[in-house]
Amino acid sequence: MIKTRILDLPVQTSTHAHSQHQLIVGLDGCADFEVMGQGGAVNRLHACLVPGHEAHAFSGRGSNHMLILDLAQGSETTYGYGADDLSRLFDKPRFLQLDQRLQGLLDFASHELRDNQAQNRQLPMAWHLGGVLLHTLHDRLFSLPLTVQPLPSLDLARIDAFIQQRLDQPISVADMAAQVYISPSHFHALFKQVAGHSPHQYLLRARVAEALRLICQTPMPLSDVASRCGFSSQSALTHAVRAQSGRTPRKLRLAARG
Repeated sequence: MIKTRILDLPVQTSTHAHSQHQLIVGLDGCADFEVMGQGGAVNRLHACLVPGHEAHAFSGRGSNHMLILDLAQGSETTYGYGADDLSRLFDKPRFLQLDQRLQGLLDFASHELRDNQAQNRQLPMAWHLGGVLLHTLHDRLFSLPLTVQPLPSLDLARIDAFIQQRLDQPISVADMAAQVYISPSHFHALFKQVAGHSPHQYLLRARVAEALRLICQTPMPLSDVASRCGFSSQSALTHAVRAQSGRTPRKLRLAARG
């Protein structure tokens, strides 16, 4: 059985224990909890799971409103899990960070629970919402990781050949995507996933690699190297080469000559 309620915790530190497992989430303000030597803050971003029968200390930091859910040990639940399944949440004290989706669920739950509490009644909606919160946390902690899908194939060899044939010309993402018959928007995401670089970065690395070969292995003037490798100027060549190699083209050529 799941019981839900909203309480204001006192500023004075209190300590107690109870048989039921407990989830505490901050709706407004903040409180401090310590369970089995572990301490942490409870607020809109962080929740605390207290195992049943474990003594815990707590205190509010000024004005606060805490959502508290009690799960009786050994009870049966009706949301697709047995009590033993949900009890896995409470095998040890836990301080959990709530993601954006959980906070959205909490916003809805707190609105409904405040109405129920104002009318001094525990309607079925209240324990349904409590169960949803607990089950969502359970899934976050214990669901099996998603199977990693193999990377989709992409004919990088075809793209490399196209780049090498047109290094002296402007090459757009659309030009590269057309070589493998993929839309530019899909190509950009797929290329980065497969190659590990964006198409722009990949193209720049190819231009610099060819420039380094020409600089170190030929007497070609640097202005011609820049033009041959698709750089707008010798200055642009120098900047790109220095960014990747740490040295200017002139220093690289001198070093290559020994």
